[in-house]
Amino acid sequence: MTATIEAGSFLTLHYRLAGPQGDVINTFAGKPATLSLANSELSPALEERLIGMEEGARATFEIPAGQAFGERNPDMIQWLSRRELDSMGDPLEQYAVGEVVQLPTPDGQGQFAAVVRAVRDDGALQLDFNHPLAGQPVTFEVHVIGVL
Repeated sequence: MTATIEAGSFLTLHYRLAGPQGDVINTFAGKPATLSLANSELSPALEERLIGMEEGARATFEIPAGQAFGERNPDMIQWLSRRELDSMGDPLEQYAVGEVVQLPTPDGQGQFAAVVRAVRDDGALQLDFNHPLAGQPVTFEVHVIGVL
């Protein structure tokens, strides 16, 4: 009997997330991803599309703008001083516009990413904490390898 994905399933899969500018994540050329549904590893809109798929299935979903990762939120674009950056990482680090920066979560247990939007002369960075695909149409391609 072929296993079917349901809420809480543990999955091994290849997937690709792409927006109008191309791929943001693509595991097809490398190691497949393993994740648990309902663990906030994928957005609810993506998880919703996986429910009911069977092991071995392949599908491509075209998700309308803003549905996969929400709309862009201007409050998620913030300035961070060079002093604050240095306290979280390497003081010799150089930052460039368009670069993705990994910052520690306030509890120090994880990381989150932001895109550098601007660099001031004093070294402060304008960071965009929105998901790179927020407010954009998304192509979600998936090949379900295993379901537990």
